[in-house]
Amino acid sequence: MIDTLLKALPSTATIVVLVLILIVARRLMSRGAAVSPTRTHLIMLGLWAAGILIVLMVLPIGDAMRGQVLSLFGILVSAAIALSATTFVANAMAGVMLRAVRNFRSGDFVRCGDHFGRVSERGLFHIEIQNEDRDLITLPNLYLVTNPVTTVRSSGTIVSATVSLGYDVHRKQIEACLLEAAEQTGLTDPFVQVSGLGDFSVVYRIAGLLTEVKQLLSTRSRLRGAVLDSLHEAGIEIVSPNFVNSRPLADGTVHIPRNSTSSKTTDESGADSPSPEDLVFDKAEEAESLEELQAHHKELAERIQAMKSKLSEIKGAEREEAERTMEALFQRRERLEALIRVRQAKSDKPNATDTP
Repeated sequence: MIDTLLKALPSTATIVVLVLILIVARRLMSRGAAVSPTRTHLIMLGLWAAGILIVLMVLPIGDAMRGQVLSLFGILVSAAIALSATTFVANAMAGVMLRAVRNFRSGDFVRCGDHFGRVSERGLFHIEIQNEDRDLITLPNLYLVTNPVTTVRSSGTIVSATVSLGYDVHRKQIEACLLEAAEQTGLTDPFVQVSGLGDFSVVYRIAGLLTEVKQLLSTRSRLRGAVLDSLHEAGIEIVSPNFVNSRPLADGTVHIPRNSTSSKTTDESGADSPSPEDLVFDKAEEAESLEELQAHHKELAERIQAMKSKLSEIKGAEREEAERTMEALFQRRERLEALIRVRQAKSDKPNATDTP
């Protein structure tokens, strides 16, 4: 038994050391300000593979048995790679293509197939979007490459609402009410379109430019509410021409809700209330902020490197001024690195998706 324990001691010590190395490496990379999650995953995968090979090499077995175990391990790895190579490589190449095209970034609204939401994470093999229910949806990069992707432009997007009204109301009156609703919502350059002439009703579309795209969901809801209020205040019924009500009604009865004078309107009472986007797209907001911080950190590093190369050519008072400027840049970079580490730790806690 003592001989067996002595033989197993080197392999046990090796395993313990390897586990400690992996834990330390994972923590160091998680604290790195400029290390992307994709690079972290690949480095950890390589360390795990190297650790397994080292453990197999130090096992207390004979050379013949060790060769057979290594051969079996190689066969298993080859089979796994062969079975998953098609999808694995395709998703990796698709990820490289998406990063090269740069048609969206973290925090953008995207629609692909039946999925709509804000990008909360971008990886080498997948992206993650946060939908309108605050749920996280993981989409393989290959799916995004083989399907059309619609990206809401950060400079602004068109927000619209449709309503069907009868032929008995004049078009000019309806257009005036719809334009008023769009102006109350805060849309820029509103316009009205007649999108359909049905057998029983006319379909109108009111639309305008929204420059603050982060308020997309709230603006759509406010626009529909403003359309209701504007039409009702003008005495226009929003009912189908074949509307049937079994209750006896007096002549001239219209179906418009009474104005409530005892309470504030929705816009007045909810002016200071938090928007639903703050709750729905919390992770997407953090991902966008983190990506912007990392881009700013990279820009600071490039400025510091450029100043270092020019510092040797500067003399006198100009050199002292350049040294003070570079010291200020160093301090800004250190504060930025600390902030990035805090953001990364905060984003990793609720959703642990990193490879061990």
